[in-house]
Amino acid sequence: MEQQTQKSNTIATGLAMFSMFFGAGNVVFPLALGQYAQDQNLYAILGLLISAVGVPFLGLIAMTLFNGNYKHFFERIGVVPGFLVSAAIMGLIGPFGAIPRCITLSFATLKIYSPDLSLPVFSILSCLIILLLTIRPGKILDILGYVLTPILIGSLAIIIVKGIITSPAAPHADHSSFAIFWKGLTEGYQTMDLLGAFFFSYVVLACLERNIDTKNPKNYRRVIWLALKASGIGAFLLALSYMGFSYVAAFNSEALAHVPKDELAGTVANIVLGPYAGVVACIAVSMACLTTAIALSAVFAEFVHKDLTANKLNYEISLVITLIVSFFVSTLHFTGIAAFLQPILQICYPALIVLSIVNIAHKLYHFQPVKVPVFGTFILSAIGYYFL
Repeated sequence: MEQQTQKSNTIATGLAMFSMFFGAGNVVFPLALGQYAQDQNLYAILGLLISAVGVPFLGLIAMTLFNGNYKHFFERIGVVPGFLVSAAIMGLIGPFGAIPRCITLSFATLKIYSPDLSLPVFSILSCLIILLLTIRPGKILDILGYVLTPILIGSLAIIIVKGIITSPAAPHADHSSFAIFWKGLTEGYQTMDLLGAFFFSYVVLACLERNIDTKNPKNYRRVIWLALKASGIGAFLLALSYMGFSYVAAFNSEALAHVPKDELAGTVANIVLGPYAGVVACIAVSMACLTTAIALSAVFAEFVHKDLTANKLNYEISLVITLIVSFFVSTLHFTGIAAFLQPILQICYPALIVLSIVNIAHKLYHFQPVKVPVFGTFILSAIGYYFL
């Protein structure tokens, strides 16, 4: 009975991990990448799978080895730098980046079917829904794993399967295979999943440790193993979704040539399913954005509650503040938020990947160097972005 409970718990956690990671960027950027890569989409997919699946789960595993304690994880580069980096990441995956981006993508998709829809009104309603589903953090994984994720997976599957079966062959791409691979690799940064992985780990571990005596040191490896299995489920579902969306866009790339990124999902649904069945895209995008926004809002509110205010603000007030800021940032629209995030991600992502690698090496092989490789990578990335 205990093994069956753990198996069920692991599957639910894997599904919840998929739903937490699969947000606005995970819908838009595979579609945009497929439209760009056309008949050479395989190279784009290889790059995307490395940066948007492999890298985030590398970060998740790294943080799991630190028992989900992001303070200890980031403090290896110094107490003050570690706190500043963690606070900056929190802001980006929270109200200054990922949460409002989820809201604006959902809006852009729905606006295709309702042109009179107002972004401020839609943002307020979205924030209220997120508030109602996030106010009790203990229920988040149950809501994600057992309710919202099956709806999300079903909606995505309909679009992908129908699109691959009925779409024409992809046109020939003018770009080189290496350029397409590099585009896929760097576009994966835009999903921001590595940033989320650092802070989702404590939610994952809390779920997996429900029926395990964590005071017994012998159970440590069991929790790590369960975390790896749950990660495998989440990674597999993410990879399937990315490949499916990217190929559907590649096959229909000519029809998508002049479509803005935030309207790609709705347009693809219209092409693949027809105008009446296009509501499926609305469900898929809304579920993807909602599940991610729920997880990110809870994580950021907890950060404000415990770390920024040292418990002076309770969780509920911190959550309200998070959603108020998210509302105002969402008024910049998807393109404005993306323009703000792009240089930050291009410069910081490689250094965070290196930090994950050296921290795994530290835990497994007692590897000590950390500041030189991390800060060195950051400097090289900044030079490369601005001068090359």
